[in-house]
Amino acid sequence: MTDRFTSDNHPFVTPDVVNALPSKPADFRSSYGPMPPQFGELRIPAGRVPHPVAVVLHGGCWLSIYADLRNADALADALRDEGIATWNVEYRCVDQEGGGWPGTFLDAGLAVDHLRSLAADHHLDLDRVITIGHSAGGHLALWTAARHRLPTESPLWTADPLPLRGTVVLGGPGDLKRFVPHADAECRQGVVSELLGGQGVSSDNVEQRAEGRLRCCSPVELLPLGLPQVMISTEHDWVVPPELGEAYAAAARTAGDPAEYVIIPNAGHHEFMVPGSVTWPTVLQAVHSLLET
Repeated sequence: MTDRFTSDNHPFVTPDVVNALPSKPADFRSSYGPMPPQFGELRIPAGRVPHPVAVVLHGGCWLSIYADLRNADALADALRDEGIATWNVEYRCVDQEGGGWPGTFLDAGLAVDHLRSLAADHHLDLDRVITIGHSAGGHLALWTAARHRLPTESPLWTADPLPLRGTVVLGGPGDLKRFVPHADAECRQGVVSELLGGQGVSSDNVEQRAEGRLRCCSPVELLPLGLPQVMISTEHDWVVPPELGEAYAAAARTAGDPAEYVIIPNAGHHEFMVPGSVTWPTVLQAVHSLLET
């Protein structure tokens, strides 16, 4: 048996299905930097103002060859229909000029902070901002929620990051070291190494070869974050296996953070990006609970 998102040959949603989903156009595009990928698209809901905001970060293994912000259009559009302004962000990936270390991380932070420039004109409530990301974008969503914990000597440190209400991670890795073998198998050999700006990083030597950068880039190294984190996994996620989300949430709780872990049965890695799929009620509940809308 199949539904409109799957086929007999592919029992779970594929990236091509996600990229082909219909969505209404964004209301506004804004650049947060001079490079072509440094922009985002804002969708404004109807209803009373000011609007709560979800910063949406697409996945794709931190590689532009796999995905761009179009991959998250349907999710961003559906959240707008729920009364939430969405800021769907593009960023420099590791296969683009300036991507990887430190550019990918700087872009994620700059994009979040750019909301300060958009808030007045678009009636955004900067006291109710969350990040939500899928896969590699889930890592960046979690990292933007962690960056206030960076040491001042880090090249990624910023003096006044925009405070967040929390973060929702959709099949994303919170521990880069543990993710390396899965990234090598499902994304591209050495992609975590590229993200950290190194070469030949494996699960055995990533900490030794890139220890300083790992401490700044892997959210688990920055715990406690002091804000709510919702880690959502699916039963049949072969890219970011559910045990990674469960282990991160356990580490966050041990560190004193309010971290929730949810696993959704009968779904794969890409169902998260399909409003109306089996994952959607859980995703929506997590977003509303953090924004209290």
